[in-house]
Amino acid sequence: MSKSSDRSVDLAQSWISNADVWTAAVRGGGIESRRLVTDQSIVDAVLAQQPRRVLDLGCGEGWLVRALAKQGVGGVGVDGSPSLIEAAQSAGGGTFHVCTYSDLADGSRNIGNGFDVVCANFAILHEEVAALLRTLRQSLVPQGKIVIQTVHPWSVGGAYCDGWREEDFRNFEGLWQPMPWYFRTLGSWVTLLRECGYTIIDLVEPRHPIGQLPMSLLIIAESKRC
Repeated sequence: MSKSSDRSVDLAQSWISNADVWTAAVRGGGIESRRLVTDQSIVDAVLAQQPRRVLDLGCGEGWLVRALAKQGVGGVGVDGSPSLIEAAQSAGGGTFHVCTYSDLADGSRNIGNGFDVVCANFAILHEEVAALLRTLRQSLVPQGKIVIQTVHPWSVGGAYCDGWREEDFRNFEGLWQPMPWYFRTLGSWVTLLRECGYTIIDLVEPRHPIGQLPMSLLIIAESKRC
């Protein structure tokens, strides 16, 4: 097994191990960046596409599907962590499935089609995601959109190059298992989406209300005509 494969396994396992503390942090408003900026930013970006149906990729405990449901948007959420999906189902607001990215990429799981938007809120963390992104185009309506919120390039220390990083959750309450994740430069995001059949139509940089530093990067892309 390659180093990338090892880290992908560790990444998936971290969301299983951290399911309870993650759910508590999200529902308790314990993550400042989300509370102040990024939660509303992804909601606004999705609603700006005027969708009727949305697929939330890596939905976690389901908060985004519930937020969109309050605005009359039908949502389906998928996640590879059974405990997170159980938490999402118990709160309601949409349809939720245990489904890994590999399941989606190879077509072994069919979660439907006709989605106006696929959204991924800090949820594209693997290195190998091209097959997934190509498959997701089949779930979208013609010229449907993908809305990705990810870390802003300015917010990550170290060399500005693609590569695996580790989140140790040191600023979070509770006991967490460290999570490997794959960082992409802006140029890499542009290339990846273009090669997978998308055209970027907007880039948004949500900022902290006090310091005005960018808190995330939002990429809105449209599926190209076949």
